[in-house]
Amino acid sequence: MNEEKRGILILPEEVGPYWADLIARSGLNLVGIHPGWGAGALEELERMLDVVRTPAFEQFAERMKELNVDLEFESHAMSWLVPRALFSEHPDWFRLDESGSRNPDFNLCASNKEALEFLEVRSEELARALPTLSGRYYFWIDDVTNSACHCEECRMLSTSDQAMKFYNHILRGIRRFDASAEHCYLAYQDTIQAPVKVQPDPGIFLEYAPIYRNSAVTIHDPDCPENYKELEHLSGLLQLFGQEGAQILEYWMDNSRFLKWTKPLQALPFYEEVIRQDAAYYRSLGFGRQTSFGVWLGEDYAQEFGEPPIIAYARAIGE
Repeated sequence: MNEEKRGILILPEEVGPYWADLIARSGLNLVGIHPGWGAGALEELERMLDVVRTPAFEQFAERMKELNVDLEFESHAMSWLVPRALFSEHPDWFRLDESGSRNPDFNLCASNKEALEFLEVRSEELARALPTLSGRYYFWIDDVTNSACHCEECRMLSTSDQAMKFYNHILRGIRRFDASAEHCYLAYQDTIQAPVKVQPDPGIFLEYAPIYRNSAVTIHDPDCPENYKELEHLSGLLQLFGQEGAQILEYWMDNSRFLKWTKPLQALPFYEEVIRQDAAYYRSLGFGRQTSFGVWLGEDYAQEFGEPPIIAYARAIGE
């Protein structure tokens, strides 16, 4: 039976009594720590590694244990796992771009054995540095589209197949530290389609993140082309990865996305009935684990707009 989890992803700098209290009162039983994204992902991940060593974070983690709330970390980690600075020494580790040049901008060459071996080593190192309480890991590839390798070997693989290779090797590295670890395949942007030529290793689970959806209407609204496009690949993903451990990563509570990742803060558009119907639909497909980004709902938000509707959100996805 797929374990029931209801969760929220928050920024590492917001960890503390404010979120601990919200989580306790809401009844959520999963919290993910999610550092920044895009071009700043490397620096934000490094800052998160500093945060997890602070007394404030240790107190938060202990409080989550007391509440029986799983603590996890989800981040675009590729630029940390294989630093771009290695390009001068190992250009063949990095992708061949569309122009035929080796390029250290994003991700890797999915066919370079040395690069994949290094990826495993660094994945073990990162897992050791993050005090996850669940044994589930989320070291995502870079947060961009059109970033696949086009070398002779890789061009035979889709973007999803290349991502699958990366996630398999990441899990192999993590299991040197945590033998029963599991790792996600993030179905997101141009990896929303299931891989075909590369099969998932045992221990890889599906994480489905429909970023291009319209959050004002239900995910299965037949009259919404954006949602249809996101949803059309889900059956193939479930066929490959199965329901066991499968997780929804939604944008229901992601104020940063509603604001197009630009401040100043505004009140969160809270589509409670959409969330309720989405959650029921996902459960009908076998997703027992449902989470959402909860970015830009910290103490500064509460001071300006009042407490964010975390309790109502938890109730909506649990009904």
